[in-house]
Amino acid sequence: MNPRLDAVRSLMRSRGWDAVVITGGDPHSSEYPAPRWKQVEWVSGFTGEAGEVVITADHAGLWTDTRYFIQAEKQLAGTGIALHKTRVPDQVLIPQWLAGQDFDCDEEGPVIAVDSLAMNLREVRSIAEAFSGKVRIVSAPDFLSPLWVDRPGIPATPIITLGEDITGESRKERIARLRDALSERECDAMLVTALDEIAWLLCTRGSDVEYNPVVISYLLVTMDAVKWFVRKDIFSPLDESTSDTFEELSADGIEVLPYDSVGVALASLAESGDVGRLLCDPSSLNYDIYGTISVPILEAASPIALMKSVKNSVEVAWMRDIHIQDGIAMEKFLYYIEKELSEGRIISERDAAIHLDSLRAEIPGWMGGSFETISAYGANAALPHYSTPVEGSAILQPRGLYLVDSGGQYIGGTTDITRTVPLGECSTLEMEDYTLVLKGHIDLAMAVFPEGTPGCRIDALARNPLWQFRRNFGHGTGHGVGFFLCVHEGPQDIRQNLNPEPLRPGMITSDEPGIYREGLHGVRHENLVLCREDSENEFGRWLSFETLTLCHFDTEAIIPDLLTRDELEWLNAYNAMVAETLSPLLSDAVAQWLQLKCAPLRP
Repeated sequence: MNPRLDAVRSLMRSRGWDAVVITGGDPHSSEYPAPRWKQVEWVSGFTGEAGEVVITADHAGLWTDTRYFIQAEKQLAGTGIALHKTRVPDQVLIPQWLAGQDFDCDEEGPVIAVDSLAMNLREVRSIAEAFSGKVRIVSAPDFLSPLWVDRPGIPATPIITLGEDITGESRKERIARLRDALSERECDAMLVTALDEIAWLLCTRGSDVEYNPVVISYLLVTMDAVKWFVRKDIFSPLDESTSDTFEELSADGIEVLPYDSVGVALASLAESGDVGRLLCDPSSLNYDIYGTISVPILEAASPIALMKSVKNSVEVAWMRDIHIQDGIAMEKFLYYIEKELSEGRIISERDAAIHLDSLRAEIPGWMGGSFETISAYGANAALPHYSTPVEGSAILQPRGLYLVDSGGQYIGGTTDITRTVPLGECSTLEMEDYTLVLKGHIDLAMAVFPEGTPGCRIDALARNPLWQFRRNFGHGTGHGVGFFLCVHEGPQDIRQNLNPEPLRPGMITSDEPGIYREGLHGVRHENLVLCREDSENEFGRWLSFETLTLCHFDTEAIIPDLLTRDELEWLNAYNAMVAETLSPLLSDAVAQWLQLKCAPLRP
């Protein structure tokens, strides 16, 4: 990677820049960017989903969190790029690190260049604030393009629309809800920049970004117009379905405009006089587009995120159904793994992942994976976001633990499930970790909590069983999940960070505690849970969770004495429900196997 660092530094010298900041984001702050915006991977070789690079004249560093430390150390070896760890007690984030450097510059401060298309307003401001104003930030959109000669273009895939029979609500109704929210905030319009929010609002889906059924675009919603800036040629549609989509949107008052024309439209808002104040979410508004806006801005969290996170009854019904179908695929997969190993056949991590994908592909409405399947055996599972190699992946052995984290995108919903399964004899430590993580999962699944409780207040329920044995994990316990949308969404989560957003009935969140021992093994147990109304009494309204995921937990690696009576009862009841629901839908061989797997565990 040194030639690429040299090329960036040569560019810096020619333009008088003291530092450049390269992020892994796209113009919409998407979690999973299209290949065009994998700048961090291009310059460093690091393939993790979260990372930023800073390059100065004499230092290059990659900042990433606890999920990727092991991976980053391996991938950065020999590149001349140092690892800077985040989400640790002594972390020094990029703004503070830059402010602490002794740049050879004048009294106006150093010149720091940012790819203003790939950094949001909040990120750029945090750098300026760290310097107390004594810094010159240069907006340099796509500054890597002259060096990245084979850089991919902006993708443009066909668009589909979803009817009310799937969404439970029309785009007109959703736009009306947004306009009511804008009026409450004394705004005349909103620039929607997050791709999943645009998809939800317009009831559209695409495949511009791998694993995320979204369309790269901007959306301007005023009180009397909706303008969609999207990279599609409306005069020469990509195919017949795209043409039909545009006609449907036009009939609902959606004007389709070229993606690159959004800046001109925002610059002309002041002249039109139709918009007095524009709402923008600084967490997804890129710095380049921010510079084109010609009217006063209210910087605030998007109201769409909360609307989208609370699923209506139609969406919930679809999600329940798709989890039955997804559960069938998972049980077929786990049966296949056990049978193949018992018969002495060779299966690699990659073979297993491909087989699971093929089973999901048989499900009606399947639209692809919701993320890249993590198929990890033994020590590889100690990397929370392990990327299974295409070639040379580990061979599964009839001993130890195998972790598979996977999910599907379907017309009727999104799934995300992790199962850690014993492939044979396990060590005492493996069984302890397996059981303690499952205890944490169960304790959170059984939670009952007052209305208005945020996820950060119940995160400890999943961690306490591990804490009691002085063990822990570095990632969040739960994330929101979209409806045939992004597998990770907010505004709610369940983690230690102090996010005040309450959990609300209709929200779907993951429950996924884990533990990771470098060089040994990793354990994670994950289901999706639906927040629901539980009861009401003189102390107020109470909420609880309904588990949506249907796939048994293997009891062979459990140490029963570590489970309480309530935990054991929950586990046995869950496995019984899985067997009762899925067995009639499976072949006789798989159904009989599942019945044995779901037999009650005795103390």
